[in-house]
Amino acid sequence: MNTANLQLEGIYVILAALLGALCEKGVFKREEIDGLLAKVEAALSEDPNRSEDMRGSNVEAICFPARFLRQAIHATSEEPSLSFVDIATRVGQMKREGQSR
Repeated sequence: MNTANLQLEGIYVILAALLGALCEKGVFKREEIDGLLAKVEAALSEDPNRSEDMRGSNVEAICFPARFLRQAIHATSEEPSLSFVDIATRVGQMKREGQSR
């Protein structure tokens, strides 16, 4: 596996923990973070400056961090000890079901 992918995995988990801590401390509500990340995801997927010949799988890869963090922020309220693989699997399942969260 590419080392950069492993580093990104760590960053996603750290960001998810930070977002969870912000919710726990009452700085943000989960819904506020979800709304922000939903806007980011939409902006990433609909970027008018992106090359038209970019493959859909590449756009999906660009959107993955926002989707992962949206799923993580909801998952941590249910099961705080979910792993990267658990959350990434949920993102993949939601994609197949046609959901964005």
